[in-house]
Amino acid sequence: MKIKNRALICLLTLSFLLNLSCGSKNVLEAGEIKSDMSAKNIIKNHYDNALDFGTMSGRIRIDYTDGESTQGVTVSLRMQKDEAIWISAPLSVVKAIITPTRVSFYNKLDNTYFDGDFSYLNKLLGTELNYQMVQNLLLGQAILDLHDQQYYAASVANKYQLKPEDQAALFKTLFLLEPSNFKMALQQISQPRKGRLLSIDYKNYQTVDGKVIPNEIQINTMDKEHKNQIEIEYNNIEFNKHVSFPYNIPSGFKQIEIE
Repeated sequence: MKIKNRALICLLTLSFLLNLSCGSKNVLEAGEIKSDMSAKNIIKNHYDNALDFGTMSGRIRIDYTDGESTQGVTVSLRMQKDEAIWISAPLSVVKAIITPTRVSFYNKLDNTYFDGDFSYLNKLLGTELNYQMVQNLLLGQAILDLHDQQYYAASVANKYQLKPEDQAALFKTLFLLEPSNFKMALQQISQPRKGRLLSIDYKNYQTVDGKVIPNEIQINTMDKEHKNQIEIEYNNIEFNKHVSFPYNIPSGFKQIEIE
């Protein structure tokens, strides 16, 4: 069965690219830039401030547009660090799960399902992702390993900017970090020759149970044929509660074919 509603499929798969919030929101104010902060120290502080948790669970609001149609949905979310991310729409009409080796969802509205690996998500987004990158994105962490190359630091719009000293011709990156918590303010990965861009803009951060997590995120993906935008707002997240991941593809559903 061919996919006709690209908006729905993008909404489901990009729902994995989420971050989380909890309870009463305490939005953090911007900190002050230290002009003498080196790239090495910025990177060290970024990893030193990585979120430590076992599980998260709650609800999130997702709004999606592709320039032609707009959709919005509130879903339940459960996450176990390094192992699984699970979402479910009301009445389990749509349910999805992502693990380090699996990307799967089903849709009771048209009795279809997909069950495969990250090659589907990569094709849809136009960039190479794996589970660790998705998880880091969810937590306001760099989706690439900042230890893999040398960066130079600058201050831009009251943020710390990191750009590679040797920017690759085919693959370009840019990172902006918050001075108050050294979490990501903006991450961009682009392939100029292919017209591809993945941009993750963290609008603000909040503290929950002493943990610093994103509050609102805007995700933009673009290639030569498509442009998609996801806006996410988070509520009612709890840390380190027992969670389960019930997921079974109903019998009789038809597998989605990737065009």
